[in-house]
Amino acid sequence: MNAFYGWLLNATREQKRALLAASLGWMLDSMDVMLYALVLGPIQRDMHLSSAMSGVMMSATLVSAAVGGIAFGWFADAYGRTRALTWSVLIYSVGTALCGFAHSPSELLAYRTFLGLGMGGEWASGAALVAETWGGEHRAKALAVVQSAWAIGYALGAAIVAVVLPHFGWRAVFFAGILPALVTFWIRRSLHEPEEWQARRKTGRKHEITRPPLHSLFRGALGRNLLICSSMNAAALVAYWGIFTWVPRFLSMPIAQGGRGLNIVDTSAWTIVIQLGTFVGYIAFGYIASVFSHKRTYITYLLLAAAFVPLFAFLRSPIALLIVGPLVGFFGTGNFSGFSILSSELFPTSVRGSAMGFAYNIGRIVSAAAPWAIGAISQSAGLSVALAFTAAGFLLAALIAFALPRTGDAYA
Repeated sequence: MNAFYGWLLNATREQKRALLAASLGWMLDSMDVMLYALVLGPIQRDMHLSSAMSGVMMSATLVSAAVGGIAFGWFADAYGRTRALTWSVLIYSVGTALCGFAHSPSELLAYRTFLGLGMGGEWASGAALVAETWGGEHRAKALAVVQSAWAIGYALGAAIVAVVLPHFGWRAVFFAGILPALVTFWIRRSLHEPEEWQARRKTGRKHEITRPPLHSLFRGALGRNLLICSSMNAAALVAYWGIFTWVPRFLSMPIAQGGRGLNIVDTSAWTIVIQLGTFVGYIAFGYIASVFSHKRTYITYLLLAAAFVPLFAFLRSPIALLIVGPLVGFFGTGNFSGFSILSSELFPTSVRGSAMGFAYNIGRIVSAAAPWAIGAISQSAGLSVALAFTAAGFLLAALIAFALPRTGDAYA
């Protein structure tokens, strides 16, 4: 048993703090996503939003997140991982709380766009922080732990909605989103910049410190790696946002309208169960990849996600959904542990934050159309058919991933 978690127990204090900070930031990021997804029904009724317009709200958030992710990736390279992490968490927590004050679709759209800036910046800064704090031997498992926090955040968001929404309404749900702001005080007080980043800052020339050589990302081997990472992540994110933005609505929508007719408490409970599968999928990736290589494990996750998504979309039995749902979570979201591991290995310290931020968030820009597209398709073909379409994204990502170069000591 010690072999399973001994690497974590034997970590330094700085490694544990970096892992905790990045995990908390990512967990609270996902909590916000789930808050919106679960209160989508009441918002639609109060603001008279169509399914397509509801998807546009999420799409706008993703576009904004992409802009924030690219900007904060550069900021993390130039001014530090912890500073970037602090500001990104603060922005999305304040933005989430502001959504509770929205009284029109345009106001809600503005607040969702603002919080997206911070939501996008958190991943690049947190992942770079952990990648540089942890050594190569345990980096994969550490990054997998960070990714697993997404599932915890989803479950936390579902629990908040189940408790708050029936008694206080959807606005109060968003007010809970201000709580992550408290985490920023701990981050600034307890964390130091990674030694790897500090060493580059001390030895580099002044203009290289404040202006990382971003042009190098688009040339030669780095340019090829960036193209592969960006495109495969875009395909995976199209599938992810296409299905998981709509799963809570799919479960709660009346059966006559193509849903599964669960009430809000049951929908929240089902969502938590799905996230248990997601959590295990994230964590398991780090251990499986240490045996079968990062690349092969990543591709296998994507192919199995493509197989389980259509099955989930057309199941009608609540028990069957309860069985297959966690498998969709395991493979359909667990694969992102692989992306964070692979992308952190493909780029040097001087541009790691910028590269990871660019690769991840170009994917977000492309995937921004997915929530709208699924909502639009569902209006004519039904939500089950629309959700099944997302399997194509996972399949395409797997095909692109075959072009990844061999990196890291996990490759045999």
